[in-house]
Amino acid sequence: MKSKTLSTVQYVFAALIAVCTLAPFLWLFISSISYQIDLQQVPLKWIPGRITFSRYLDIFSNPHNDMAYAFRISMKNSLIVAVAVTLTALLIGGLAAHAFARFQFAFRQQLIYMFLFTYMIPSVVIVIPLYFLFQKLGMLDAKLTLIILDLTFAIPFVIWIMQSYFKQLSKDFYEAAALDGCSRMQMLVLVVVPIVRPGILATMIFVFLLSWDEFFFSLLFTSTLDAKTISVAISEFSGKNAVDFGMVATGGVLASLPPLLIAIVFQKFLVQGMTVGGVKE
Repeated sequence: MKSKTLSTVQYVFAALIAVCTLAPFLWLFISSISYQIDLQQVPLKWIPGRITFSRYLDIFSNPHNDMAYAFRISMKNSLIVAVAVTLTALLIGGLAAHAFARFQFAFRQQLIYMFLFTYMIPSVVIVIPLYFLFQKLGMLDAKLTLIILDLTFAIPFVIWIMQSYFKQLSKDFYEAAALDGCSRMQMLVLVVVPIVRPGILATMIFVFLLSWDEFFFSLLFTSTLDAKTISVAISEFSGKNAVDFGMVATGGVLASLPPLLIAIVFQKFLVQGMTVGGVKE
């Protein structure tokens, strides 16, 4: 009887968590297919009497809609920045994490904590000197600038996460590879990477989400559509005297699709990467 009651309570709490988590996304989608006049009604209708997909069509096919055009360009910018940051951070941070996990050297632990400290520094503390620095270099309003800025927190994150996966690898793997005549790079590519692949993919997803959702640097260091990302573009989906809530919701729905699809495709590796990282030493 006690076990049955406990199971019931667990299911109730699970249902509440699911509703609280999914309800905002459901309302976001409902708002994206509702007419503007219905979204401004008082009292608000939770279920619209009529729906429209014109905003989605405008975003992908209407060349005369300024908001739709801004969304397409900023979506492309976000993809370029997020992919570049993810690949670069995994390459640089992964190699550094392997060195920290595999080799013993002076100030090793202190350097790890230093990287963690740089990741924890609030962006608002360093934004003013960074702005003047990039202004002097003539690099404001550029995608490369956003990539560099995002790497300042992505690389420390990768180092901190990945070195824990590499630590769990047994030395026997390296010894066996060395006996087979593998160089250090071959050991890394042919032996280490396949074993810690779940951890690499899990880290990749987190880094992509960090760079995709980044708003602060994008807001301050970009001013035109040449480099503006989707998070900033959606926040600017408003006119002088009114806000197009439906277009904001449509942009939110479409902006959430890339991270969602990546999480679904790599779900198995994400779960594995959260639980195991290889064979313990």
